[in-house]
This record gives sequence, structure tokens and C-alpha cells, in this order.
Amino acid sequence: MPRIRQQNVLAAQWAPNGAALGAPDLTVADNQVFGSSVFSPTVQRQRLPREVFTRLQQTLARGEALDTSLADAVALAMKEWALERGATHYTHWFQPLTGSTAEKHDSFYAPTGEGTALAEFSGQELIQGEPDASSFPTGGIRATFEARGYTAWDPTSPAFILENPNGAVLCIPTAFASWTGEALDHKIPLLRSMDALSKSAIRALRLFGDSDSQRVFTTVGPEQEYFLIDEQYYFERPDLITTGRTLFGTKPPKGHELDDHYFGSIPERILAYMLDTERELAKLGVPVKTRHNEVAPNQYEIAPVFENSNVGSDHQQLTMQVMQNVARRYGLVCLLHEKPFAGVNGSGKHNNWSMGTDTSHNLLDPGDTPHDNLQFLFFCAAVLEAVNKHQGLLRASIASAGQDHRLGANEAPPAIISVFLGAELEKVFGAIERVEAHESTPGSFLGLGTPVLPPLPLHGGDRNRTSPFAFTGNKFEFRALGSSQSLSLPNTVLNTIVAESIDKLADELENELQKGTDLESALRPILQRTWTANKRIVFGGDNYAEDWHTEAERRGLLNLRATPDALPYLVSDETTGLFSHYGVLSERELDARHDVFLEQYVTKLNIESETAASIARTALLPAAARHLSMLLEAQLPELAQETAELVEEFTQAIHALESVNLAENQPHEPVAHAEYMRDEVIPAMAAVRTVADKLERIVADDLWPLPKYSEILFIK
Repeated sequence: MPRIRQQNVLAAQWAPNGAALGAPDLTVADNQVFGSSVFSPTVQRQRLPREVFTRLQQTLARGEALDTSLADAVALAMKEWALERGATHYTHWFQPLTGSTAEKHDSFYAPTGEGTALAEFSGQELIQGEPDASSFPTGGIRATFEARGYTAWDPTSPAFILENPNGAVLCIPTAFASWTGEALDHKIPLLRSMDALSKSAIRALRLFGDSDSQRVFTTVGPEQEYFLIDEQYYFERPDLITTGRTLFGTKPPKGHELDDHYFGSIPERILAYMLDTERELAKLGVPVKTRHNEVAPNQYEIAPVFENSNVGSDHQQLTMQVMQNVARRYGLVCLLHEKPFAGVNGSGKHNNWSMGTDTSHNLLDPGDTPHDNLQFLFFCAAVLEAVNKHQGLLRASIASAGQDHRLGANEAPPAIISVFLGAELEKVFGAIERVEAHESTPGSFLGLGTPVLPPLPLHGGDRNRTSPFAFTGNKFEFRALGSSQSLSLPNTVLNTIVAESIDKLADELENELQKGTDLESALRPILQRTWTANKRIVFGGDNYAEDWHTEAERRGLLNLRATPDALPYLVSDETTGLFSHYGVLSERELDARHDVFLEQYVTKLNIESETAASIARTALLPAAARHLSMLLEAQLPELAQETAELVEEFTQAIHALESVNLAENQPHEPVAHAEYMRDEVIPAMAAVRTVADKLERIVADDLWPLPKYSEILFIK
């Protein structure tokens, strides 16, 4: 049997692992594992003295700092709970600007001097840690020789236990700041932005007569797409190991043209993996709701229910970590790259975002009463204005090298930011603009032109899967995030820009109300002006169509196709002023992020280009040469000529790629360097791949050194 066929047979073999979960009786309380590894409010209530628990909850509700005595009591209870669960160490679990999570483990145990050890954990150790911060990206906030950084406990995101076959560790979600107090992570700006939006939204709610709500929370519900492939193929692909995506590979004869994978029956091996992953996430309190096959072969999706944006972002980082860890138990590798296979649908993350009060009212729910309709239209209009005004910043918040392969590729929204409202909501805003009563479709509603607002429907139109920012009944779905991306920056941006728009509309409404105008009469002209000024951002058609690009340009919308095009909006004067005004990120913190993202873009593409050149020269070119030699020996001149021409073209393309990869040929200034990678390196990589993929179709199967898409994507 040829070597490659033997590999396929081995990869296709699978048996349930030795630690199979089985099917426990879920009506038995002991079999309910949700939150069992979380130091949740329920656990806190059981373990903390009543007075301490009450003070802790009140402190969290008011957003105040914990005093030392309270922290000591919490630390003691947390330590005892963790020890009972086998945790010998604790870590401040944080999210540096790498996009992943970081941790440094410290033991609970300290020697007593009598040959024994005592488990200790103080409130000070709980509240603050000091990891060596010297190697984390800072964008110039710290000099490279400065190592001090601080982690600070985030009590609003519960601590949890990560289990290992040989023990466990207590993980304490924390913020990460420099010695001078500047944010070095994604959590601090997110928390600041949530506070900013809450203040703005509460102020607006007071104008609508809501005196009960004291805080507004933003919520997220991320739908995570991912690929699962057999680990044998993963470890036979140096490009997958090094870059997370295949740098070579021709489109297989069968892809997802038949739509036979989407929502199909989940293969046994994959379902076993999913069940195991969901059980691990349930222990960690991650409320996973949905699982299914996605469009591309070997592509899947997992989605939780809505949570507070901060906790939801932490849980999303945990979800990606657990998914990748559990996959190895089943001989699989979980791929989170946005475009691991060229010509095949990539993976994104749909960020379902909304605003809700501490009295359980969703501000983006049209509601059941005319008063609710008015309030909903106010907040909906604020979102429209925010997205229109800051479309470039929103695009920058999701920019990365991986995203540039996916956005606009007909499995993801284009790089043009637009909003889908649905036909009915568009009619309502149109009627408001024209100051006329609007007769809706049968069984629906009347528009704001009437003296009294009837109820708006929850679903005012079909969904639009091509829209990057779509209203879906009681939330907006920011569909353009990348699969591997942290939720924190896009949600930080959303919260901040919407806070600004809410304040602007609230200023206008407050001025009218102070004149003695009734609420509806005061609100109508504000909604008119807002819709007229921002309706260009609303588009309900096919975002994939080429005609939309022309139309979007006519409307004056941005089309930022690549990361270097988008990142300048992160540090524009408008962005700097906005984030400074709301205390979310200072100019220095924004500049730092801009520098870090540029560096990451350049570094990732440099890794890809050098890997591509190495594989092409040392693996693919020799295979093609052997095939050519075989054809010449077999006296097949026509086939040999075809191969020889491709080998010559391939050699020239490799030399061109190696030339642009040389450090002396590349600029050193960060922006120019990023543009060089976009304009010179990426095309050179593409040229090498184009020839390599042609060679893959003609070189003898047993000579081609890389597993092919037809094997990787269809062996489950």
C-alpha cells in the first residue's frame, strides 16, 4: 500500500478513549456539573460569613474597591475551596496584548522552618500579583529592560479551577497593568468602556422616566467557528504547525459545493469530542448552548448564551483553550485560524451584542408598549450613529493578518462596515424621516407618525447572513470578528462609540424636554435628524455582490481591505479624543496598541513567508524534480516538458520570495514595514503558492510530501 494511503487508513481509525464520559442520569444532583469548578456566588454564599458575603456583593454591585479585611476573608475561603479540589497552586490569569491568556503559577505552600509546609493565601496575594512583564508586548509603554508589571484581581469575573490529570490550579481572572498604571491588557479597557456606557445609558434612561435602573451592562454571546482535523495530518504539515494555516494546497475536487456538511449528522468521533468539551466548559460555568456542523467539511460551531461582556470575554478565551486541549484526547487538532484552507470557507466569531439594565430590561428589545418603542428607537438610533461615525475604528478593531484572508471572501462579511436593520425597522425610520404615519405589512405595526406607538415586532425581517453588523430581534450581531480573536477590543470599541452617541442624543432630548415638550414630540425630530444623517450605513442587500462595493463607495463608506489600511483609525485624532474623554484608553495606550498590532501583523506575515519559502525549496521543489526525472527516464517528453516549465517557474517564484524576505530589503519604520508586507511579501507568497498548487495536481501522489486537502478535510 502506498505510504500516503497507509496514513489515511491510520488517521481514519478511532475508538472511544479510555475515559469515556458515558451517559449519566442527569436527574441526579451529583451528576450536574455546571459551575462545579467555579468560585461562584453560590459557593461564596456557602463559604463566606454572611456579613462578608453581603459586603462583597454590595461592593461589586457598586463597582467599588475591596478593603483589605474583606479581601482576606475571601482569600481564605477561596484557598480552602481550591485545596479541597486538589489545587496546589494559584495563578493570576490575565490577557496580555498577545491575544491569548497568560499565567504564572505560585504554590499555596510555604515552608514553616520545621520541615513541614503550610498552605497560605492572603488577601494581598489575591488582590495583586507581580509577574515578570518584560517579554509581553507593550508598544513602548515600558522599556525592554523594565520587568515590573502588576496583575489586579477582577472580582466581577469568578475564579475557577483548571484540572489536569496530575492536579489542579486555581485561576484568578485579573487585569494587567504597567508599573505606572497603564493598561497592558484587553480587560482593563473593556471594564472602563462598560462603565462609560453604563453612565451614558443610565443618564438617558432617566429622561425616559426610569428611576429604578442603577447600572447598564453590555452583553455578548459569541458564536465560535473552528476546524477539527486528524492530528497526523497536522504534524505532517509544517505550515499548519508554524502558522496555523496551510500555505500550500490546491482546492479538492469536492469541497462544500453540495452543502452536505452544513447542519449534517455529527460524526461519532466529533460528537464525542464536543460532548467532552462541553462537559469541561460546564464545570467552568461557560453556558454553552449550541453545537452543529458548519458549511465547510470538518468545520463546526459552538455557541454560548448571553453573558456580561467582561465575563463572556473571559469565558470565550477559556472556550478556545479548552477546545484545543480536549481535541488532543481524540487524536484531533482544533484549528482557530481565520482561513486555514484556501478556497474553503474560513472561520469567524459572531459577536452578539446588546445592552441591559440591572432590572433585567434589554434596551435593544422593541418591547410590548409604546413607551418601550420610544426607548428602543432612541438606543437603536444611537447604535446606527455610532457605527456610521466610527466605521473605520470598528474595522480596525477586528483587523489581523488572518482576517485579511477571510473578510470579503464570500464566507464572511466584506471589509465594508454596514448595518442590516430589517425591512420593518427601515420602514419605521423612513416614516419618521418623512413625518408620516406608516402602514406596515399585515399583522405588524404602525410607525412613529401616529400619535401613539403600537408594539414593534421582535423579528422585523429575515436575517442577513452577509451583513457585518446586523440587528437580529433584540441585539446587534457583529459578524466580522475572526475565529482566533479576543472579544475584548471589538466590544471595548462598541461600548465606547455607543456611549458617545447616547450622550449626544441625550443632550438633544434633554434640551427639548427642558422646554416643556412631551417625550414623543421631543424625540421625533431627534430620530429624524439621526436617521437622515446616518442612513447611508444601512444596507439590506447582498454584501457579497460586487455591485455593493460600487454602491458603498458612492455612499462614502470605507472599504479597508487590509490591516495596514484599517489600523490608522485606531490612533486618529477622533479616536484619541473619544477614548480619552471617556477614560477608556489614553493616547499613549492607544499608540501602544497600534504599535503592537503593526508588529504582530509584520511578524506573523514574516513567519508565514519564511515558512513558505522553506517548504517550497526543501520539500516541494525536490518532489517536483524527482517527478521530472522520472518522466525523463520513462521517455515521456510532453509530460516532462510540462513539468519542466512549471519547475522553472516555481524556482523563479521561490527566488523572488526569498529576495523580499531578506531583512535588508525591508523597511524598518513600522507603518512602512506593514505596507511592504502587504504589497510585496503577500503577492510573492501567493505567486509561489500558485505554481506549487499546479504542481500538486501533476506530481506523482507518492512523491508529494504534504497531505492534501482531499485527505485533511474528509477523514473524520
